[in-house]
Amino acid sequence: MGAGQSVDLTRDQAHYLFAVMRLGPGARVALFNGQAGEWTAEVAVAGKRGGRLAVLGQSAPQLDPPDLWLIFAPIKKARTDFIVEKAAEMGAARILPVQTAFTNAERIRQDRLQAHAVEAAEQCGGTFVPPVDALQRLDKLLDAWPEDRQIMFADEALSGARESLGAATGGKWAILIGPEGGFSDAERTRLHAMPRAHPVSLGPRILRADTAAVAALTLWQSTLGDW
Repeated sequence: MGAGQSVDLTRDQAHYLFAVMRLGPGARVALFNGQAGEWTAEVAVAGKRGGRLAVLGQSAPQLDPPDLWLIFAPIKKARTDFIVEKAAEMGAARILPVQTAFTNAERIRQDRLQAHAVEAAEQCGGTFVPPVDALQRLDKLLDAWPEDRQIMFADEALSGARESLGAATGGKWAILIGPEGGFSDAERTRLHAMPRAHPVSLGPRILRADTAAVAALTLWQSTLGDW
């Protein structure tokens, strides 16, 4: 992306800009592709099924999040949407839905969740959109777990997250949030046995899975992230 280039709009993008936002030729919009920061562009062609933007210049540098994955078990549709949106807003670099022993949801709409991540980045002025992976089994993910990535997972029986992360350092991390029914005994045992695992508690109160995801992201970002 660079000044003087043109960008063709998809039908959905054109509908949003010209039918929903009521913009026309000459209007200026912020543009980003997840790699080159934010750019100012001007509407050159406005149509019902498409359009074209003229790129004027860069307005903000690229801001990438820490190398942090959010792994979670899908729950009800609206609450899963909420988790993806907040993960994108709060600086997750990758979002991984997983099937655990007690996960109720057996499928997800990956394209819809990715669209929610894009919308969240647009609404909060972000220049990075985390990819949303296809649903996979937790045990398969752990089978191929990279040796250089630490993992923080919520375990209600343990000390607070700040105390557990106090001696940890940054780098490659993942946060794992279990399903509404919690982890199975086998899953909990396996997680505790991982050499780079950090089991934590998110406080004295039982949290819903969507609330737990936001709480865990907040604690990690404020302790080890870029806040």
